[in-house]
Amino acid sequence: MPRIPVSEETAPAKVVAAARRLGNNIRTARKRRRLRQKDLATQAGINVQTLRRVEGGSLGTAVGAYIAALWAMGLENQLTQLAEPATDLEGKTLEAAARGERVRPRALSSDF
Repeated sequence: MPRIPVSEETAPAKVVAAARRLGNNIRTARKRRRLRQKDLATQAGINVQTLRRVEGGSLGTAVGAYIAALWAMGLENQLTQLAEPATDLEGKTLEAAARGERVRPRALSSDF
């Protein structure tokens, strides 16, 4: 079966909105640091066109480009909070339900 590329037309609206929000956050961080797109792109090791797609929240742009832009501004540590297992309440609930309860035999008393 052929792979359907993810695009703004095929992705759920929440996915598109999240990508645009991330791109906008990266643009805001760049502007606060008074960096030109050319300078940030050079520091991140990507070209200016790729940075423009990142800042636009393009779903077709590799996640590595987003991470590189964040890294170049010292913001990559915030990525460790994404999908953090400790905060995944639904995943923890499903894991606990799949585990089931273990039944342990009662300890025998020595009072025969």
